[in-house]
Amino acid sequence: MRTVRPAGDVEKIRKDLARDLVAEIRTLDKQLTENSARMQSLVETTGSTLMKTPGIGPVMAARLIGRVGRADRFPTAAAFANYAGAAPVEIASADKARHRLSRSGDRQLNSVLHTVTVVQIRVPSSPGHAYYQRKLSEGKTPKEAKRCLKRRLADHVWRVMIADERRTTLSVTTA
Repeated sequence: MRTVRPAGDVEKIRKDLARDLVAEIRTLDKQLTENSARMQSLVETTGSTLMKTPGIGPVMAARLIGRVGRADRFPTAAAFANYAGAAPVEIASADKARHRLSRSGDRQLNSVLHTVTVVQIRVPSSPGHAYYQRKLSEGKTPKEAKRCLKRRLADHVWRVMIADERRTTLSVTTA
């Protein structure tokens, strides 16, 4: 911005607006960094191991914990996947049956699972990428393979959260 020399009044206003926008972006970026650090420390104080899962950082872990609450309120991984909208629903038309993801459930929780799914697909070293590639080689379409991975991640998240809760309960009762 220092090298820009406005030629007239309109250009001066544009430069001032640009300077204000840059300052606002810097402020918001600093707030995002601080929020991420706070979320990480809060997730760590809960004793959660969700961040060990590829694709789940402090923000995603905080969103999962915040949206789910206590995972033991779901009796099974299937119940959790259904709540998250990650359980496939059968759609039958004439003599053809297929599956699609449920449009019901907690949409914000589903969004977190979708983000983790996309991240795992994009990272070649993640277990989700290998699973996705295996599903593609089995003849599934990319959408079907992504749906399978999202369901598998929902099961994994539920198991990790249950294990974390049991570990926390065990440490409280023994202390």
